[in-house]
Amino acid sequence: MKRKNFLKQAGVAGASFLLHQQMLAAFATVADNTLKIGVVGCGDRGNGIIRVMKESKAKFEVIAICDVLKFRVAAAQKLVPAAKVYTDFRQLIENKSIEAIVIATPLSLHYPIAVAALEAGKHIYLEKAMTYSIEEAILLVKLAKQYPKQIIQVGHQYRYTPLYFKVKDMIAKGYLGKITQIETRWDRNWNWRRPVPAGYTDEQVNWRMYKKYSGGLVAELLSHQMDFINWAFDTHPDVVYGTGGIDYYKDGRETYDNVQVTMRYSKEGMIGNFGATCANEREGYIFKLKGTKGTVSLLMHDGVFYPEKETRKQLETVDGVTGATKLEWNKDGGVQIMNEPMKDGTWYAFEEFYKVVVEKSTPVSNVITGGTTAICVHMANQAIYNNTIQNWKNEYNLAAY
Repeated sequence: MKRKNFLKQAGVAGASFLLHQQMLAAFATVADNTLKIGVVGCGDRGNGIIRVMKESKAKFEVIAICDVLKFRVAAAQKLVPAAKVYTDFRQLIENKSIEAIVIATPLSLHYPIAVAALEAGKHIYLEKAMTYSIEEAILLVKLAKQYPKQIIQVGHQYRYTPLYFKVKDMIAKGYLGKITQIETRWDRNWNWRRPVPAGYTDEQVNWRMYKKYSGGLVAELLSHQMDFINWAFDTHPDVVYGTGGIDYYKDGRETYDNVQVTMRYSKEGMIGNFGATCANEREGYIFKLKGTKGTVSLLMHDGVFYPEKETRKQLETVDGVTGATKLEWNKDGGVQIMNEPMKDGTWYAFEEFYKVVVEKSTPVSNVITGGTTAICVHMANQAIYNNTIQNWKNEYNLAAY
């Protein structure tokens, strides 16, 4: 690893950054036509997506919204007052003016709504995790093959964020060396509950707490980091271990408030550790990739490269080409991966969604990749809740269908 190549190719501490062609093209609107959208699910995530589409450079028009909870609909109407309101997703999907559906409902509803949207000829932006179960992931992949003209993009937005693409590029170019350990956490000191208005049930509002609707902390949080590892290394785990419990909030919830998952990637010789608790926020979000040449430590919009001792010596070598460029080390001995300001990952994801719908191309986060991560999530939950070791099976290789 020569310092000039590190600066030029990895882009660390430089002004420019590398993006794959799909990502780069997504920054510019590729056509003038407006994409008419129906949003199913108007909770925090659904309304957040509506805000992103309103701010996007691409041309989205939300013409319909749907939710079974009236107070959710009321909040969405403030964002898109002209949108037609539905309480049944089937009726929204029957609206022939709608070209694409955003699905931001409880996890248990992802599959049936996606099936109905495909059969009605709609494009789909489907929030993560793609499906509630492994069986549904396989069935949705098979069904999508019957509708090749329709787009399914899954909401794993790390695949569109410039910082995370940069890290993927660094991994591919060997700047971290041989990576053997991945450490991730997503912690908070909060019960994860929303207030329940009069006339509604806890299951309706706090569906994340109930197993029949939710994949819990693994699906809602850790799936993002699991998906990045699948993407960055073009892999999946072959053995999954897990444990957890309702260790603090004895409030009637069913999904665990404290989980730990270990995934073994035998082909790559890596171990991934994925954990979350609702009882301590000191470390918050952690995502570390540890290699023989260095460590990458990531936040959502920030990242630092910490070289090993020998790697740092190489980077500090001054020659005629690199002598004019000085690496800015932080107090911990790391160097900033990117200095450019970034938007939220969902913004990049929806620029891409517009592009792939207009161009009829395949999104980076698609039904195969989204289904693979959904399978990883389900394996993790099976290991956690059933105290079992889960092994990857041949039928989980979705590209083969």
